[in-house]
Amino acid sequence: MSAQATQPWTPAPLPSVPPGSSADLAFGAPTARLLLPADAPEEAWHEARRSGIGGSDVAAILGLDKYRGPRHVFEAKHGRHLEMDAALSEYAEIGQDIEQFVSYLFTKRSGIPAVPTPGTLVHVENEWMRANIDRYALDAESGAVVAPVELKNRSEYQLDEWEDGVPDGPALQAHWYMAVGGWSYAWVAALVGGNKLRYHRIERDDEMTETLVDVCGSWFQRHVVEGFPPPADGLAATKDLLGRLWEVKPGEIVEVDRAEAIELREQRTSLRARIKELDTELTAVENQMRLASEAAELAKVGKSTAWTNKQNGTFADKRFREQMPDVAARYVKTVEVTDTERLKDELPDVYNKFRARVLRVPTKEL
Repeated sequence: MSAQATQPWTPAPLPSVPPGSSADLAFGAPTARLLLPADAPEEAWHEARRSGIGGSDVAAILGLDKYRGPRHVFEAKHGRHLEMDAALSEYAEIGQDIEQFVSYLFTKRSGIPAVPTPGTLVHVENEWMRANIDRYALDAESGAVVAPVELKNRSEYQLDEWEDGVPDGPALQAHWYMAVGGWSYAWVAALVGGNKLRYHRIERDDEMTETLVDVCGSWFQRHVVEGFPPPADGLAATKDLLGRLWEVKPGEIVEVDRAEAIELREQRTSLRARIKELDTELTAVENQMRLASEAAELAKVGKSTAWTNKQNGTFADKRFREQMPDVAARYVKTVEVTDTERLKDELPDVYNKFRARVLRVPTKEL
C-alpha cells in the first residue's frame, strides 16, 4: 500500500516581537525568540506544538522513546490526539507537579540559580524548531541566562541509567534545546525514585546539532508539511497506537496490493522461524547455565558473579493447587473481576471498544 498524504499543513502565523525588546532574544537565547508567553491560552500552546518540532518530539522521531514513536508525533502534529494510558497520564501529571521541587533541589545541590522560562521559543531562522524549556540556568554573578535546564522525574529502576550520564531521550532533548537556543551547554537533572537527585552537564556537539536539525527538518517537511505518514516501525508503543487509532468497522474489507501482501507475509513467516530458532538456541544456553548451577543460587568466577539461579520467579499456582489442595483451600481469596460475558451481552459496543485488535495471517498461500 502506498502512503497517502494527509491534508497539507499550513504554518500558523508567528507573532511579531518588536526588535530590540527583551523578548527578541527570548530572555537569553542567542538564536531564538519568544513565540508564546508562558501564560498564553492553552489552545495557542497546543497549536505551537502542532506546528513545529519540540524537544519531546526528537527522541520519538528517532525511535528512541519508549512510550512514543514517529507515528505518535505524526498523529499529534495533525491534531489527532489519543488519550494516554491512565498510568502514563498520571506519571506525566506528577512529573509536572514535582518540577518546582526538582528545580529547587538542583539549585540547592549545584549552586546554580534556575528560573522559570518566558514561554515557548522558536528558532530565529527555522520557524519549525520549537522549545519549551523547563528552566534557565543563570550565571551566579551577572544573572545572565547561560544554559537550558531539563528536569525529569524518574523511577528507582532507572537509577543506573543516570549514574554516569544522561539517557538517550533526555540527552537528545537537551541537545535540541541547545540547537534552538544557541547555547554551548545544557543541564539535565532527574529526581530518581523520589529521593535521589542526579544532574549532569551536557556540552554542545555541533556535529550532533547539525544532524538533529537535518533529520528532524526532513522529517517535518515530509510528514507534517507534505502530510505523508511515516512508515511502520517495530516499537511496542506503535503497535498499541495502531490498535487504537481507528474505530473498527466490522465487516469492512480493504483491498491490498497482491505483491506487497505476498512480500509482507513471507517476511513475517521468515522472521517467526528465526525467532523460534533463536529462542531454542537461547534456551539451550540458559539450560547449560542451570546445569552448571545444580543446587547453587550463585555462580561466580573469582570475585565476580557469573549468573544467579534463585528461586524467586513466578509462583506456580496451578501446580500448588493440584499437589496441595488442602493447603491451597486455606489461601483462596475472592478477587473482583469484570464480568466480560455479561458486558458482551448487554453492552456489545462498549465491549468491542476495549477489545484488542489481533493480527492473524492464514497459512494458506495467496
